[in-house]
Amino acid sequence: MLKIGNISLPEFPLLLAPMEDVSDPPFRRLCKMHGADLMYSEFISSEGLIRDAIKSRKKLDIFDYERPVGIQIFGGDEEAMALSAKIVETVQPDLVDINFGCPVKKVVCKGAGAGVLKDIDLMVRLTKAVVRSTHLPVTVKTRLGWDNESINIDEVAERLQETGIKALTIHARTRAQMYKGQADWEHISRIKQNPNIEIPIFGNGDIDSPEKALEYKGKYACDGMMIGRAAIGYPWIFNEIKHFFETGTLLRKPTISERLEAVRQHAEWSAEWKGEKTGLLEMRQHYSNYFRGIPHFKDFKRRFLEVFTLIEMEDLIAETATFYQENEFSER
Repeated sequence: MLKIGNISLPEFPLLLAPMEDVSDPPFRRLCKMHGADLMYSEFISSEGLIRDAIKSRKKLDIFDYERPVGIQIFGGDEEAMALSAKIVETVQPDLVDINFGCPVKKVVCKGAGAGVLKDIDLMVRLTKAVVRSTHLPVTVKTRLGWDNESINIDEVAERLQETGIKALTIHARTRAQMYKGQADWEHISRIKQNPNIEIPIFGNGDIDSPEKALEYKGKYACDGMMIGRAAIGYPWIFNEIKHFFETGTLLRKPTISERLEAVRQHAEWSAEWKGEKTGLLEMRQHYSNYFRGIPHFKDFKRRFLEVFTLIEMEDLIAETATFYQENEFSER
């Protein structure tokens, strides 16, 4: 068992990354069903929470079936971060996570997310403010540094541990890389070899297959892995990785019927949480990912994008299933 504060996780947990406009309750529910061990909310602005912004407050929604679950906050002001952690505490998540890794310009320009990588002293002060303001375990997600000339993850790991955080996730890229280039997990390996580091260290970046997950697990000796983009439209990746760890064999890929069922569940839960119109509108970003590599899906995708009710969704799913069954297309 691995522990984050009082949270018990499997020996080598698989975490779902917090992703803006992706990691909402419907998507998290699917990932939980398919093997995710710990999940996080979309990142939430501390300033937005304090202002009582509707979008920020909505992101606080968590449900018992997805536990353990953490709520991730970001910001560049100590007082705002401390107060937002207290607000987060009222909805009783299992932990609070701080985002020091988001590379998006609108976040960085506010001195938040990866923008804090330029000022480790500020990063420490912000983290202390959160740790002192909540009884919940506090974790951090960050990057290697601002760019290749200022990689500072070794100092960051030690100093953040001293603040009292209970785990650290490292996206093995710099802010300058954004999501491009190859993630360099050698830095994660070095952190794990540091005898002063006692908290769990989770690796993030480029884990997109069971084979790569097993290779990186053995090569870099981290305590668990966080999976982000590879899970979008493919929640099955968590159980596929676990199965490969245990048996050395690959699970078969989800059939077209299973993909359609995942879309149906995702759409229903999205409509239930956001309202039918908004829920189905926001589903549009997911269809291509669910059916990546499936032949002749282009015409169906266009029709899925025109769906505005759950009844229409059910009818189109049934028609799509019939088409693929009758034509006996390979389901990879």
